[in-house]
Amino acid sequence: MRKSKGYRSKTRRLLKRNPRQKGKMQLSKLLQEYQPGNSVVIKIDPSVQEGMPHRRYHGKVGKVVDMRGKSYVVSVKQGNACKEIIVRPEHLEPYKGG
Repeated sequence: MRKSKGYRSKTRRLLKRNPRQKGKMQLSKLLQEYQPGNSVVIKIDPSVQEGMPHRRYHGKVGKVVDMRGKSYVVSVKQGNACKEIIVRPEHLEPYKGG
């Protein structure tokens, strides 16, 4: 039997939460609003499957380009290419660096 090459393959450790982080999500994370031009970190929350980006973008820093429905369009560099991905706010955090 062939090995599965699904969208969430090889994510057993990547999409696992620590025991102290399990449970309901903080409400402030849902209510956080981002303006176009803000820098954000993509941190995938495995408890929310909707609007989840691919695992290759986990931990990447990008800029918010636009809002599309409840989601944000985020521009991320991947190699020499600049990709625009659609991500829900549950999977985003404000970037605190420079």
